[in-house]
Amino acid sequence: MKYCTTCGKELADNAVSCPNCGYVFPNAGGTSVSGVHDAPSFGIALLGFLFPLIGLILYVVWKPATPLRAKSAGKGALTAIIIGVIFYIIAIASGALSYFYY
Repeated sequence: MKYCTTCGKELADNAVSCPNCGYVFPNAGGTSVSGVHDAPSFGIALLGFLFPLIGLILYVVWKPATPLRAKSAGKGALTAIIIGVIFYIIAIASGALSYFYY
């Protein structure tokens, strides 16, 4: 059995809100307080990967309301940034090495 965190009344296990006090449970059943279904999204991760700045902005904006979707955007942006830094280091290293061989 589940109990309301606000009024302490007993609730059904699948309750999304308390019928006694009206409290809406955050992320109950995968749905956020705003009513948007919160789930990880490959499309959002891909958007964050292709446009890292947009991914970071979406992460910050969506974090309170839809944390799983925000995490997808953040992971995509972070992956793009890490890969970009690795390629940058390789480019600098290869440029420095080519300078010494010619």
